[in-house]
Amino acid sequence: MEIILGAIAFFVFLYFAAAIKIVRQGYRYTIEHFGRFTRTAQPGFNFVPPIFYRVGHKINMMEQVVDIPGQEIITKDNAMVSVDGVVFFQVLEASKAAYEVSDLYSSLMALSTTNLRTVMGSMDLDETLSKRDEINARLLSVVDQATEAWGVKITRVEIKDIRPPSDIVNAMTRQMKAEREKRAAILEAEGHRASEILRAEGEKQAQILEAEGEREAAYAEAEARIRLAEAEAKATEAVSNAIASGDKQAINYFIAQKYVDAIGKFATSPNAKTILFPVEATNLIGSLGGIAELSKEVLGKDGDVAARISGSGAPKSGRD
Repeated sequence: MEIILGAIAFFVFLYFAAAIKIVRQGYRYTIEHFGRFTRTAQPGFNFVPPIFYRVGHKINMMEQVVDIPGQEIITKDNAMVSVDGVVFFQVLEASKAAYEVSDLYSSLMALSTTNLRTVMGSMDLDETLSKRDEINARLLSVVDQATEAWGVKITRVEIKDIRPPSDIVNAMTRQMKAEREKRAAILEAEGHRASEILRAEGEKQAQILEAEGEREAAYAEAEARIRLAEAEAKATEAVSNAIASGDKQAINYFIAQKYVDAIGKFATSPNAKTILFPVEATNLIGSLGGIAELSKEVLGKDGDVAARISGSGAPKSGRD
């Protein structure tokens, strides 16, 4: 009897030990009752009676990655490129991931590969090389929508590398070189144009300043002429007043001054080397005498000045 009781206790212990299931964090277990899904075991301690219940699938609920193997894709403009990438996904519903799809990893790889061919096959080569973000976004939208029924969320799709053929790479290199040479020529032409514009602006400003200077000089010269004319008018008015008051020496002074100025202009002429005076010396002496008398009256001096002026003879001719 004791042996039988001991055996029964041992089998009971083994039964309960087999019924205890510890689920790790980040995983979910599907529990089946005679092959039919009943519930999902959460992380921690779970009691699953053997014989009647069993663990069906152990589902990883953490974010995972699937590599898209390198493959040859023909673009819209009939260029062959080699492409590979990665798909990041996370299981949200363990039951769907276990029972809605046979092999989750193979299915995700096949789905990503076919949609990658579809997306890149509808684009030109230049677009596939320059619009990786657009390709990633389109792949993410298509694959995520297709895997929603599997209880899977596609978090990211990334294209790792796009490798065009060598002849296309060489053509692209020559095109890039030509484009850069074109930009350099354009920049050089723009710089030359800017320098010519600046030079023309400088010449324009110089001409404007020169014109303004000439205008100011003309204004100053005109002002000087006006003042000289005013002074001459005042002198003429003073002489006229003197003549009107009966002073005859004033007109002699005025005529003698004009006569001397005219003789001075002949003397300073660059073409005149010899000057002839076809006038009578007595007329010039008389005029000079008139000047002396007028100066005597104005300065209030004695007749020494008049005597000195009258004593100086004036020849009829002379040389410069």
